[in-house]
Amino acid sequence: MIGVLALVVAFVVAAGVYLMLSRDVFRCIVGLAMLGGAANVVLFAAGRFGPLQPPIVAAGADRLAAATADPLPQALVLTAIVIGFALLGFALALGARLRAQGASDDSDRLRDAEPPAGDPIKPPVLD
Repeated sequence: MIGVLALVVAFVVAAGVYLMLSRDVFRCIVGLAMLGGAANVVLFAAGRFGPLQPPIVAAGADRLAAATADPLPQALVLTAIVIGFALLGFALALGARLRAQGASDDSDRLRDAEPPAGDPIKPPVLD
């Protein structure tokens, strides 16, 4: 089971990196979302798979039993999903705004549209 999960995560990471290296802005955003999903699966896998008891402390006990699921990876994944969704929404809003202004969504053409290095509007590059 863990081998299959590792292969799936490797495939999703490879696809995400491939899409992020694309010149198209929308593909970069989709690649970013795929990398976030792969990171969530890795975090979730840290909490062990299998039929485990829920992480509830029994009455009169002072800690969890040994066969319970770890609640920390579950909480981290839920937080990562919310943050990833917010980041994806913001990136899509920026991409839609870029597209609405009539500019190209090609990253090379966007780089060529920057002002020259001596322009007073552009901040200087620190060495």
